[in-house]
Amino acid sequence: MGMAVASDDLLSKKAAAMRASLERSQAITDDVVSILGSFDHRLSALEAAMRPTQIRTHSIRKAHENIDRTLKSAEAILAHFDQYYQAEAKIVKGPHEDVKNYLEAIDQLRRNIRFFGNKKGFKNDDDVVIRANNLISEAISKLEDEFKRLLSSYSKPVEPECLFGSLPNSMRPSAASPGRDGDPNGKNHSSNFHSELHKNNADAVQYTLPVLIPPRILPLLNNLTQQMVQAGHQQQLLKAYRDTRSKVLEESLQKLGVEKLSKDDVQKLQWEVLEAKIGNWIHFMRIAVKLLFAAERKVCDQIFEGFDSLGDQCFAEVTTNSIFMLLSFGEAIAKSKRSPEKLFVLLDMYEILQEIHSEIEILFKGRACTKIREAVMGLAIQLAQTAQETFGDFEEAVEKDATKTAVTDGTVHPLTSYVINYVKFLFDYRSTLHQLFQGIEGDSSQLASVTMRILQALQTNLDGKSKHYRDPALTHLFLMNNIHYIVRSVRRSEAKDLLGDDWIQRHRKIVQQHANQYKRNAWAKILQSLSIQGLISSSGGGGGSTASGDAGSSGASRAIVKDRFKTFNTMFEELHQKQSQWTVPDTELRESLILAVAEVLLPAYRSFVKRFGPLVENVKSTQRYVKYTAEDLERILGEFFEGKNMNDNKR
Repeated sequence: MGMAVASDDLLSKKAAAMRASLERSQAITDDVVSILGSFDHRLSALEAAMRPTQIRTHSIRKAHENIDRTLKSAEAILAHFDQYYQAEAKIVKGPHEDVKNYLEAIDQLRRNIRFFGNKKGFKNDDDVVIRANNLISEAISKLEDEFKRLLSSYSKPVEPECLFGSLPNSMRPSAASPGRDGDPNGKNHSSNFHSELHKNNADAVQYTLPVLIPPRILPLLNNLTQQMVQAGHQQQLLKAYRDTRSKVLEESLQKLGVEKLSKDDVQKLQWEVLEAKIGNWIHFMRIAVKLLFAAERKVCDQIFEGFDSLGDQCFAEVTTNSIFMLLSFGEAIAKSKRSPEKLFVLLDMYEILQEIHSEIEILFKGRACTKIREAVMGLAIQLAQTAQETFGDFEEAVEKDATKTAVTDGTVHPLTSYVINYVKFLFDYRSTLHQLFQGIEGDSSQLASVTMRILQALQTNLDGKSKHYRDPALTHLFLMNNIHYIVRSVRRSEAKDLLGDDWIQRHRKIVQQHANQYKRNAWAKILQSLSIQGLISSSGGGGGSTASGDAGSSGASRAIVKDRFKTFNTMFEELHQKQSQWTVPDTELRESLILAVAEVLLPAYRSFVKRFGPLVENVKSTQRYVKYTAEDLERILGEFFEGKNMNDNKR
């Protein structure tokens, strides 16, 4: 119990100590609050006392800032005035001496206009802008003159030698080539051009574009273009470029030899002259597109870099006269009177348009060149249609050919060799004709059917010509020779693959049929004279003998046998005289025909002589009857179909 009382006393003491401590803390807090309150009062008084000074200081600082801005603005205005006057001096001086500085002066004027245009409230800004704009107008006008001067100074017609030198080596015209003087004989132009065209396909990458304007001038012209376009002078620029460059292109083509001919002009020209002109035109088209127009496009693209639409329009207007001058000749040919010999030059012309098609699409791109692209394509279509119509004309002309050329010896008719050569030439153009038919009819196999129709027309005509012969044997010899020539020519050409083996075999059978008909008509009568028919007495035995003993052991009448030998001799000599003047020009065919005759004639003759020869052996002038041995006949048969004239036979 005593311990409990002691514990309570201890707690009471601690509580009393804590209370005293809290009372002291409160007293201190009250003192601090009192002190802070006095500080706040004094600070407020100090702030109120300093406010006027702060206001004055801020105003002074603002004033200094305004002064600085005004001074800087004034400096900028004065600098732009200075730049303006410097630019004005350069503009007044003109661009001729230093175009680069002149262009910089124009740019400076534009910067001045933008600067003063933004200085609202500046008293003289409107006047400055107006003066600067007027000065720029004057400057652009001088730039236009400078553009014309530079373009004109450096635009000269391209000499033909330069253009020829830009061609691949194998395409450069020699002294005798159609590109210069033409073939003096006026022959085989089309085949020359065609083979040259295909031979030089591999050289297409070797074209070297001529330099139309020095490269160092082009960036300068581009800078002038930019300023004029920026000033809205596109039309003036277009006119200046067109007037200068168009004339130069036309003069370059005229120096090359290009001339504008109408349909009437073409009709008046002799074929040899016209063919040479067509050959030249093919060269001109290649040179114009691959060299002149390509170089012009390059120049145009560099001068109008950044302004594609304007560049396309300028290029179109510069080249329009030149390309239509070239196309007009092609159109005149396509519209002129059709004739078989024109087919190959039509194909040559079609080929060159196909060759340059990709260049036309690339060079004459864009909307502005649409009419030019369409004109070139239109000419290609027109040439293709005319060529196709010429096929029909040729087929009809072959079938109805009524030439009076006499082929008295039954050899190959000139019409046959002409048509076959024509067909051979067609196959030189095989790929072109496939393109042509594909483009018109959507069927590249038309060449085979066209060729078959032409050859059929030829055979129809030959059948008609063969009927003019009075001797049926010569009729069949003529047809044999001509159809054999057709078949042999087809077998040795590309036509073989197109017409096929069936066609060849069918026509070889026709040749054999005519050979057989020739043998039947030429040799049937003479073989009849060697037959025993009419020689042997029908009564048989000795009863058939004459009283004078003219019948031999063969049972034949000696008189009749004599007559048969005489008949044979006469007929053979007539056949020899006549058929040695006939001709089988193919050696192999001639030998096979003679062999076929010998295989029939000689065995029959040997058999007749062996059986009936003894009847005339002991009579006077035996050789009058048995004039020939079988070997003699074989030797004489070797003289058949050599095309000898009558005087040769008499000798």
